[in-house]
Amino acid sequence: MTLSLAVIGCGAIAHTHAKTLSHFGSRVRLAFASRDGAKAEQYQRRHRGFAAFASYAAAMGDPRIDAVLVTTPPAQHLALTLEALAAGKHVIVEKPAFPHSADVDPVAAAAEEAGRRVLVAENYAYKPLTRLLQRLLEAGEIGTPRLIRLSALKYQATPDWRGVAALAGGGALFEGGVHWMNLLGWLGPDIVEVKGYRPDDGAGPERTIVVVVRYANGAVGTLHHSWETPARLKGLSLSQLTGSRGTILFESNGLFVLLNGTRRRVLLPGFRDIRGFRAMFDDFLTALATGAAPRMTLAMARRDLAMVEAAYGN
Repeated sequence: MTLSLAVIGCGAIAHTHAKTLSHFGSRVRLAFASRDGAKAEQYQRRHRGFAAFASYAAAMGDPRIDAVLVTTPPAQHLALTLEALAAGKHVIVEKPAFPHSADVDPVAAAAEEAGRRVLVAENYAYKPLTRLLQRLLEAGEIGTPRLIRLSALKYQATPDWRGVAALAGGGALFEGGVHWMNLLGWLGPDIVEVKGYRPDDGAGPERTIVVVVRYANGAVGTLHHSWETPARLKGLSLSQLTGSRGTILFESNGLFVLLNGTRRRVLLPGFRDIRGFRAMFDDFLTALATGAAPRMTLAMARRDLAMVEAAYGN
């Protein structure tokens, strides 16, 4: 089965996803849609697409298109997802999926009515690091987890839509930190409490925040997240899982893992797909072809958004 997928929006992440999808051969063919027709045609040529559209509506209305990949700024995700479902298309939507966790409910209802799928492109669910940490925890390598500390500190300028609150939909935690909230969700049982602490006056979208979560088993997790911290080596930092029988120290982005528990080992999660994009799209293409459940679900997207909202005090 070949999936005809229209990429909605022709920005940087659209380029990244198109390059990743080129590795899937006949499983997918791409089209590109932009409000700037010349840009859509440029992406079509660059990525050997089969069609270019000068509007999002034109792509959604084309009978050749099976699904759309929404890569526009977050504030536009909900309307475009509902429009695509109404047009009978499957939807893959970039993270953060929607402006609010409550938006998942009308999307799920529209998808069921249309008989179509909505998949959320949260690549942290598919990173080799995430899967390795899960396996180590499930194997009891450090006993019962007690403390989880994630460090995600870097400097990121926002000269594009990320610096425009009306398009971004929130601050750094909403746009980028939602990745790390997803990772927190994979590292323990249900999260039952979330609080956020800003080191500023709380006015406007935040660029730095500390999030504290409590898991159902009593374990505590923290996320130190910032887009305004000068960092060496392009934001590489160390995170740690502490359990009753040992620790797991790891480079936050997944370069290496140091296990000091029932065994002592240096582990390399894997560089080939370090960001998890290939695994993510392989899962999505399989889900759309077979009806199988994806690893990253709408329910998880709702959870991640609800955690961000709780950290913001909403």
